[in-house]
Amino acid sequence: MALSRRHFFYGSLLAGAVPAVGFGSTPSLKALGFKSPNEKLNVASIGAGGQAASNISAAAPTENIVALCDVDDRRAAGMFTRFPNAPRFKDFRQMLDKEGKNIDAVIVAIPDHMHATAAMWCMERGKHVYVQKPLVRTIWEARQLREAAVKYKVASQMGNQGYSNEGTRQCAEIVWNGDIGNVTEVHAWSDRPMWPQGLTEIPKEDPVPSTLDWDLWLGMAEKRPFTADGKTEPDRNGGFFYQPFNWRGFYDFGCGALGDMACHILGAPNMALHLSQRKVTGVECVKKEGTSSFMFPKASVIRYDFAAYGDMPALKIFWYDGLKESPKISGVPDGEWIGDPPSAGGGGMGGGRRGGGAGAGAPGAAPGGAPGGAPAGAPTGAPGAARGGGMGMGMMRPASNEFRSPGRVFNWEEFQALKAATTPLRFPQPDGSLFVGDKGMLTTGTYGDVTRLIPIEKMKDYRMPAPLLTRSPGHMRDFIRACKGGDPACSNFEVSAPFVEWMLLGVIALRHEGKLDYDPDKMRITNNTEANKLLKPMFRKGWEFHAVKA
Repeated sequence: MALSRRHFFYGSLLAGAVPAVGFGSTPSLKALGFKSPNEKLNVASIGAGGQAASNISAAAPTENIVALCDVDDRRAAGMFTRFPNAPRFKDFRQMLDKEGKNIDAVIVAIPDHMHATAAMWCMERGKHVYVQKPLVRTIWEARQLREAAVKYKVASQMGNQGYSNEGTRQCAEIVWNGDIGNVTEVHAWSDRPMWPQGLTEIPKEDPVPSTLDWDLWLGMAEKRPFTADGKTEPDRNGGFFYQPFNWRGFYDFGCGALGDMACHILGAPNMALHLSQRKVTGVECVKKEGTSSFMFPKASVIRYDFAAYGDMPALKIFWYDGLKESPKISGVPDGEWIGDPPSAGGGGMGGGRRGGGAGAGAPGAAPGGAPGGAPAGAPTGAPGAARGGGMGMGMMRPASNEFRSPGRVFNWEEFQALKAATTPLRFPQPDGSLFVGDKGMLTTGTYGDVTRLIPIEKMKDYRMPAPLLTRSPGHMRDFIRACKGGDPACSNFEVSAPFVEWMLLGVIALRHEGKLDYDPDKMRITNNTEANKLLKPMFRKGWEFHAVKA
């Protein structure tokens, strides 16, 4: 069974999980004018504060930062100071016109509603693009960016950093190896939103700050008065009312908690179960709390149904957001940690909320754990690296500018130390996924981190399957390599656009009652005329882009 299944996945199904030409064995792109690996890219960024600052910092150690654009001088001040020689702009159109000849690649890390327009302007001019998740706000835009990357022959990457993580690949290989059998159900969850959602009134107009160009911030969205809800200082997340952080909760600007986190948390299921290759047979928001006429709800549960694919059976996926603790899932033993595990006191990631699993009250904490301990020089993913797949990296490997790449991997000794410790653990916010197969269960953290079988005792003598997928050098490095003529990035638009398409059906379902039926061939929701209107955005005059395919 295992041999035939592994052989099968080397063929047609493996091809469905990775770029059409593979993660790691593609013809050189230098013939298309891509740079040599030894040359530095000239990188510009549309967005310079918040997540954009992290992305810029990931590129800066090896590449040139040559231009910065941000509509909010206050938000961008840190990057403006760090790169004083980079020309500054508020309007990305002006940046591309004036500095285009000096730019090879562009980071796009701005509110969701402007991703597609900014990225299309860049690609039309032959610029490679790294676009933050969830890539776009509508399905039509996702298809447009996918077609444009091909037409303009540019490298691309969506900023769902977990797709580069070791644990995401381990998860796929465990599933493909048949170790949990046929998967018929996946549960994925998040504590998001950590910004306001479900509000029912828009505050009165406030003066626009002198540091902000409000009209450029609105971009393609319908004009409206600026409001800061009377605040003169941002909230704990750096937001006022709409911006610079809280836009995620608004229909017109973001995609809610689902758009913010599903591209991370559902990345491992998408890769392992070939979800982008399957037909979505139905999507429904089965529960929501705190609804609004202009914002996403405070909490929700969404069900996706997928058809069978290859020898994989049909399956259902449940998405939960707005959680204070991980969901209780049938078959998970009491006290079992699912999703992101806890860490020793003071080392957690999310402020100490006890959201680490179905049994979040499990005891203890551990002394700082030593790395898993693969033999020196052991290749990543090689058989025998470390028991339980430690692979030479400690389970609590810290983040860097690579934003968790290659991520944290499971280590049996460190996990047991956490279970046995007697001082309080630090529990992260509840985020993660659980695969339910007919032979067992598998859980991952937010970014595909700490992939492990459930119950945890199954990991004691477990050895990760031999790797089928090539490994990533880190998400930004992966993109940079593609720009210089290397392998296509692991979340290039051929991969990420189909992923985002099915995810965005859930965003639409949040705004309508009942199950949605979707015909991907016609890009049409067939049973709900009003929902069908949300497949394509409305553009404010002056912000349209040239459609690649109607």
